[in-house]
Amino acid sequence: MPGQTYARAESELPVPPRDETASPLAGGSAPKRTYHVEALAKGLRILALFSEQRSSMKLTDMAAETGVPLPTAFRIAATLVTEGFLEQLPDGAYRPAPKVLTLGFSALRGLDLVELADGPLRRLAATTGQTVNLGTLSDDRVLYLIRLRNNDLVTANIQVGSRLPAVSTSIGKVLLAALDEAELEQRLTPASFAGITGPNALRSLAELRPALTEIRGQGWAVQNEELAYGLRSVAAPVRDASGAVVAAVNVAVPAMEFPVARLLDDLRPPLLGACQEITRLLGGS
Repeated sequence: MPGQTYARAESELPVPPRDETASPLAGGSAPKRTYHVEALAKGLRILALFSEQRSSMKLTDMAAETGVPLPTAFRIAATLVTEGFLEQLPDGAYRPAPKVLTLGFSALRGLDLVELADGPLRRLAATTGQTVNLGTLSDDRVLYLIRLRNNDLVTANIQVGSRLPAVSTSIGKVLLAALDEAELEQRLTPASFAGITGPNALRSLAELRPALTEIRGQGWAVQNEELAYGLRSVAAPVRDASGAVVAAVNVAVPAMEFPVARLLDDLRPPLLGACQEITRLLGGS
């Protein structure tokens, strides 16, 4: 029975040493079991230091504010980078990575980007009758933050929180085009191009570079059966008040119904309008 399984599992957990001074006979109380993983607690305390007002932090500040020795803080930060929860900036500081969002989708709903984008994206989905997505960059992948799905689109099983290869998605290509060459080479490896099944998938950074140059110039990207057979999409960037690209939106369609020309003629204009509206809501222009 489930209760019996839990009881056996709990009985196998280590029991903290008993505090003999806390005996009921001496007027104290019986000791309580505590299960505390200090290394995990330190990592969570470091993540909790970041806020809207403090989006990046030096390692020395992390150590000072948490009371963690500098070598320990370095190991914790390195682990969080490896696991995708922190990113290290060129100046050595750290900032939260988009994977932090996957810790809880309820928290995700409170983000300004998601909250402000919701209305324009719903109007875009209603106007086009197609699937609309909003995503941001997480390592070499696109993390999907909003998905408004048209049931006719059966070629991709994507949900909020899904992470897909940036090199083969229209959202991903828009976001990669916003990176400088050093960031691009740091994020993308041969593994970034592995396992993609689309018939038109790009297979290397050398193949991708000309496409990114074109995307930077025109301000939008097309995915033409690169992610999967039968799926096309067009994406455009969302910018914040500083002008930086913080996310991208796409409209995804069945390839059989939308040749590339129709995709661009019919869906690109309302897409660009929605992205401009979200940019304005974020303080951009």
